[in-house]
Amino acid sequence: MIGVCDFFSGCGGSSTGFRQAGMNILMGLDCDADAEISFKANHPGSEFIRSDISLVSPTDIEDIVAKHDGPLLFCGCAPCQPFTKQKTSKKSADPRRNLLIEFGRFVEHFRPEYIFVENVPGLQKLSAEDSPLASFIALLEKVGYNYRFEIVPAWNYGVPQRRKRLVLLASRHGEIDFPKPTHGPKTANPKYSSVKDWIAGLPELKAGETDANDPVHRAANLSELNLERIKRTPREGSRSDWPKTLGLDCHSHGYNGHTDVYGRMKWESPASGLTTRCISLSNGRFGHPEQNRAISVREAACIQTFPRNFHLYGSLNSMARQVGNAVPVLLAQRFGEHILENWNKSDSRT
Repeated sequence: MIGVCDFFSGCGGSSTGFRQAGMNILMGLDCDADAEISFKANHPGSEFIRSDISLVSPTDIEDIVAKHDGPLLFCGCAPCQPFTKQKTSKKSADPRRNLLIEFGRFVEHFRPEYIFVENVPGLQKLSAEDSPLASFIALLEKVGYNYRFEIVPAWNYGVPQRRKRLVLLASRHGEIDFPKPTHGPKTANPKYSSVKDWIAGLPELKAGETDANDPVHRAANLSELNLERIKRTPREGSRSDWPKTLGLDCHSHGYNGHTDVYGRMKWESPASGLTTRCISLSNGRFGHPEQNRAISVREAACIQTFPRNFHLYGSLNSMARQVGNAVPVLLAQRFGEHILENWNKSDSRT
């Protein structure tokens, strides 16, 4: 069995997918206290290190790694905010830009059989002189890895979300390719997974309510104005359907950007890419397809393909952040299954 060390694990999206593929989750590492509680609740028996990775030495996890007698997969899905196309201040000074290099210290020390990295497409667009990806690839080449990276549409693997991410796979035992898409044209599932496939049947909620039987099925409150706006937004509609009296001040001055904000999701289509503000009506097309509210944390987790019994802890915003930062579970599962298939065919097993 392949053992997984999940760096920047968050609440455990990658770990959950790799576990569902049949791998053994050895440890998670993250600096978020709420994510630690969530990770431990969903991965009992796995170790967890709550720390800034720059403060952790490879020797600090040697005992954890030594307990596993078999091949290793190191997962390094660092926070994507420094490389996102969305406008944020002082990206070049953001210390998170160096996290992939910090991850490289552990790769070089342990030289696991496989490496999985997921991040936003912007990571590969930086110039070579300031690119963490280029530095990481140079390390992989130095220590003898075969690797491949490309932009992956998550909806090609059954995730009900139009989310594109850069994925890098590396192997120390021969060539490595990517799994074939499971959904879309020329596959066994020509129809992409939809929002309805994943959130239909959950109990109805009003804005600000929490399901009595599921504390994660919790919806953010809405102001009276925003409640009126969502009520006036038809099924699959957007703010363009509102009367002028409900319009935003910025749009009265000719601003036409961010057309998805305040919009409703579409039942029969994948959602737009979820963010850390995925339960906020004003931060994307995060309105429920029919109910007069934004999607709940549980619904967001379902769209990220977490199991419906996945535990999350922390404040409402903290849980949403954990979900938005996670690697979609089904994406990790498909890549995990592919890695296992590669290992089972590898001559290095014997």
